[in-house]
Amino acid sequence: MPHPPTPSRAAEPVGAYAYFRKSGGLLFLSGMGPRKRGSADIPGVKLDGAGKIVSYDIEAQVRACFENVKFILEEAGSSWDKIVDVQVFLTDMARDFPAYNRVYAEYFPPGPNQPTRTTVGVAALPTAGNAPIAFEAKVIAAV
Repeated sequence: MPHPPTPSRAAEPVGAYAYFRKSGGLLFLSGMGPRKRGSADIPGVKLDGAGKIVSYDIEAQVRACFENVKFILEEAGSSWDKIVDVQVFLTDMARDFPAYNRVYAEYFPPGPNQPTRTTVGVAALPTAGNAPIAFEAKVIAAV
């Protein structure tokens, strides 16, 4: 069975997986990171001369990730307002949760259509370009 096409505005996949799969009236997205299409750079990451992370901006990563999710939803026939569930992975819950939570509230304000959410702290996320990422989101949306 062929994979659905890779959305033309979202970052290219870094592995052998489909970005989304439709089943019934739902759209399931694979975990999405913050990298931008056509670039190895991770938004908000500063590297030293040896390529090691000096610092990162979790807000920049959250915004870039949500932009990729939006692109995939739109190209797969759904939209941001049809998201029903969000799973988020952070590599440093203590450091990053307050900033992530603030940005999340901008994208998903309280109301009757606010999706369910799970936030998980993990030891590591993949290197998705020139550095490991600190944030990833997995989304389920209605079609």
